[in-house]
Amino acid sequence: MDLKIYYRIERIERSVGDILSRIITSLPYIPKVLISTGLYMIKIYKGRKGKLLGYTLYALIGVGAAVLGLFLLSGIHGLLSPNNENIHYMGSPDGYQAFVPHDTINHDGHTDPKGDLILDNGNVLHNTIWHGKYSDTIINNHNQIDKLNKDFVGKIDPVNNQRYVPLHDFYVIKGQVPIKQITIDGQTYYLIDANKINEANIAGFYTYKEWINNFIAAINTPGTYAAVLPGNSPVFKWTNTTGTVAYQTKIYQQYGSVAGGDVVVLPNETIIPYGININISGASFNKYYLPNPVYNSSS
Repeated sequence: MDLKIYYRIERIERSVGDILSRIITSLPYIPKVLISTGLYMIKIYKGRKGKLLGYTLYALIGVGAAVLGLFLLSGIHGLLSPNNENIHYMGSPDGYQAFVPHDTINHDGHTDPKGDLILDNGNVLHNTIWHGKYSDTIINNHNQIDKLNKDFVGKIDPVNNQRYVPLHDFYVIKGQVPIKQITIDGQTYYLIDANKINEANIAGFYTYKEWINNFIAAINTPGTYAAVLPGNSPVFKWTNTTGTVAYQTKIYQQYGSVAGGDVVVLPNETIIPYGININISGASFNKYYLPNPVYNSSS
């Protein structure tokens, strides 16, 4: 054989070998072992027999790869790969997202909370279902806040003489949220797979329902911090919604698994009063659950 032709063949073989090596590395364990074993067997044989066996194996690998590709594209692989659930991760890895429950829905033999997902960029994903860990706790917490609203909203705050307003619970996730699109009775929903979220990165809060978006925007704003209101804080006497909500969160803590009397302070000194849910209190939120600074207002 002409040396130039021989070297060209050798180059082709090395290129094919390099490509195969990359393909084999990316394969699942069992196919990888089988193919690696086959390639090892080729090295035992020399001469034409080895070459023939090698080219035959390459052809079989090529056919197998093509079949595998069609198999994967067909979607049938989902039957064999239960972990491949078409999960998409929403939000920034460093941001805070919030699930806001409104009602419940029956899904997969279980009653789950349904509501909205507020992303750290301000976008809102409606028809969102919270499924998995804390599902029942969120429903109970929401029912508790709803009951307290029915008992107090419209009544007079004895400190600032303003009427109590509706408060609403919400659940903040630090980092990205695993979402899967599903269909129930012809309606599209977005399922939060809470079992894929670290418990340390989930925490429950409540505040005036019209301020939830503002609260999420605030904790995603650099320079925002949490502070506690002292018992004699003049904020409780403010004759506006801020004063009312600040005191109202303290009232609600007397009746269930919630606590109040804290505020987030934005860089422009705007404050948003809030309360916490003690049943869902991930360690990543300690600065909001156990704020050290005391908020002092001059008026």
